Amino acid sequence: MKIYCDKLFNGIKRSEVINRNAAGIIGAFASALLISMIVLQFIYPNSAEANIYMRRGKNGTVYFSNVPVSNGYKVFMRTASKYKNKSSKILKYRKLIQKAAKKYGVNSLLISAVVRAESGYKKSAVSDKGAEGLMQLMPATQRMLNVSNPFNPAQNIFAGTKYLKSLLVKYNGNMPLALAAYNAGKNAVKQYGGIPPYTQTQNYVKEVVDYYNRYKKNK
Repeated sequence: MKIYCDKLFNGIKRSEVINRNAAGIIGAFASALLISMIVLQFIYPNSAEANIYMRRGKNGTVYFSNVPVSNGYKVFMRTASKYKNKSSKILKYRKLIQKAAKKYGVNSLLISAVVRAESGYKKSAVSDKGAEGLMQLMPATQRMLNVSNPFNPAQNIFAGTKYLKSLLVKYNGNMPLALAAYNAGKNAVKQYGGIPPYTQTQNYVKEVVDYYNRYKKNK
């Protein structure tokens, strides 16, 4: 059994395993799959998909690749997309998000993007500053919005969406400013006359907008 890793044009990398006998096929499969996943994770961390393809050649030779570079390749394994809107976690809370979006007039994809950036869809998430739940509501915000249990997905999503809507209205639909205020507070946005020069806030705004745009693309 031989394992080859070679470069293709346009920077695409492929891992192939050539099996010389039937007994080597199982080992080759495991090695190829492992190598392919490692290559894709570290070289293309932002790629939308990283499916693994397989084809069987002459004399039982089996090839694995992250791209179907020739005829005969079939999808062997589909990997989860980092940004794909229909991930299992998003689907889990999709109905709640859609209801909140309809009630408050906020794009459901924007709500999904905020939840993804804030908590990674972990309803029990707690930040080092005390923000809690899916949309990371601070205790003061919870009191303002009458949230009795921030770890209840429905309460958190509806309250977070209501607060986000108020910020969108305040900043005349300017999404980056609304997101900056959601992250750093309205006073900070007022103080600096725009997105505060905080690295964390600037990265947060970029992250949410990136998720939002990718969700729209994959809709």
